[in-house]
Amino acid sequence: MNKKISLLILLVILISVVIVNKSLIGNVLDKKLRKTRTLESAILEIRPVVEPKMRKLFAGKKCKYPPEEVRLLALKQEKILELWAENSEKWSLIKKYPVLAASGKAGPKLKEGDCQVPEGVYKLVLLNPNSNFHLSVKVEYPNVYDLEKAGKDKRTKLGGDIFIHGSNVSIGCLAMGDEAIEEIFYLIKLTGLKNSGIIIAPCDMRSKKVIIDKTAPSWVNELYQNIRKELDQFK
Repeated sequence: MNKKISLLILLVILISVVIVNKSLIGNVLDKKLRKTRTLESAILEIRPVVEPKMRKLFAGKKCKYPPEEVRLLALKQEKILELWAENSEKWSLIKKYPVLAASGKAGPKLKEGDCQVPEGVYKLVLLNPNSNFHLSVKVEYPNVYDLEKAGKDKRTKLGGDIFIHGSNVSIGCLAMGDEAIEEIFYLIKLTGLKNSGIIIAPCDMRSKKVIIDKTAPSWVNELYQNIRKELDQFK
């Protein structure tokens, strides 16, 4: 009887090992597949849902689709990301998205680990189909302006890897949710990274006066003048 019980226990252990190994193999394969997903395959995956929505959006605004240029306006205080499109040198507001998560407060990003979302006028430099947050678009931080001011302040380790991405959690980036990032990602792919950009502002400076923190660097007023000038195109 004891021998039978021992054999039964051994059999249960062997079955458990097989199940665990199978699960581990599955996880490894899943990670491998996600890491090797191409930009083209990601676009093909989301196209059936996103393409009709974007065409309808643009038709409702009487705008050519796809547009010649795209600008994103991120307003930190309002927690809004505006999508603007340009055709024939005329900008049109296409949609406003809620920002689901963004850490920090008003003020530029100054160093790695400060949890700040950068502020300024930035290019978009990468479409990432293998993001841990569904899809993501990389912001060119630090840009030339950031590096220049850091040099004068003798600041190093400015941080980086700032993205607009899916999901609803973020530290230093803009989390937009999966549905929103699919639309943004898809449109930028159609329009082209070189024809896209983002302005990140402490608040909607087209209608509000920003209050600069007393501890902010002396050049922040200049930065905000530059941002305000850029925002004035989008009214």
